[in-house]
Amino acid sequence: MKTLNKMFLVIFALTFFVMCTKQEDKNILKIGEFGSLTGSEATFGVSTHEGIMLAIDELNAAGGIQGKKLKIITVDDQGKAEEAATAVTKLITSDGVIAILGEVASSRSLAAAPIAQRYQIPMISPSSTNPKVTQVGDYIFRTCFIDPFQGKVMANFAIHKLKAKRVAILRDVKSDYSVGLAEFFKKTFEENGGKIVSDISYTGGDVEFKAQLTTIRSKKVDAIFVPGYYTEVGLIARQAKELGIKAPLLGGDGWDSERLTEIAGNALDNSYFSNHYSPESTDPKVIDFVSRYKKVYGKIPDGLAAMGYDAALILIEALKQTKNQTPQEIRAALANIKNFQAVTGNISFNDQRDAEKAAVVIVVKNKKFSFIETVHP
Repeated sequence: MKTLNKMFLVIFALTFFVMCTKQEDKNILKIGEFGSLTGSEATFGVSTHEGIMLAIDELNAAGGIQGKKLKIITVDDQGKAEEAATAVTKLITSDGVIAILGEVASSRSLAAAPIAQRYQIPMISPSSTNPKVTQVGDYIFRTCFIDPFQGKVMANFAIHKLKAKRVAILRDVKSDYSVGLAEFFKKTFEENGGKIVSDISYTGGDVEFKAQLTTIRSKKVDAIFVPGYYTEVGLIARQAKELGIKAPLLGGDGWDSERLTEIAGNALDNSYFSNHYSPESTDPKVIDFVSRYKKVYGKIPDGLAAMGYDAALILIEALKQTKNQTPQEIRAALANIKNFQAVTGNISFNDQRDAEKAAVVIVVKNKKFSFIETVHP
């Protein structure tokens, strides 16, 4: 009899646990995130994750969506395209997420986007700027500007503000981001009468660039466009300085990391790059965001943190517009977002699901980033 009672209690406890778990699951919306939390571009993933979590924690503290809390399931892709594809497959097939936030790097988004599209799970990239990312399909969105615009911004800055006539390009040949941005910069620069006197490549992960820089030095350039990520850019700047190259370096949002000047030291003084926002902005939304972020993380948010926050806000807005929070409803709601007031600017998705928004130009000086100007599309 005692044995039967014990068995009954065990069965009752298990049944009660399962019922509670199911009830709990009904009150949770699972959102996937994949990013480079480790690897050579880890600051990208960490900053983005922090921005996402700030938005999600604030929402949950305010009661969630229709009484449901958002749960972020984060997978580290280690900065590798193949791991990004594996991460998204896991998030969809094992974790059962209804939407995905990520990736920062275009190459990794391009590896993952076909999987999200195949399973019809909305994917929002905070910072992948290569045009091909959203061309994968109608479930793929981004909250950042794209490289044709970013390349045009920096080419026009080189011509009109720096009065540059002769420019060299040093691109990462294995990076979709770097190759695409280089081409868009080159097109605008040449259309405006500038001359690309040298177009040389390197491979992400390289640490020695003096051969390429020696060739560039012989061309007597006014500037060098380096559309890469901060790890290599910092090393390139140091080696350029060692070779006596005085020309400023120019780049894109892939420069945005506190690690950039840790690696480069003062070698990047008076160099410039395009970015998504500046924490120096006097916009009340930026001031408020920077204050809240600093309170939680104890530091000033970079562009990747702001983009992560905005991507999460956009997803939250779409979720609020749905009745049952299905992937199909979320996709439809995202497509209809117009003039959303975000930290990095007003976001409207066009027919290609790209965000139409402004860029800012940043100068590097004394190991600090300072705002120069805002450029609208």
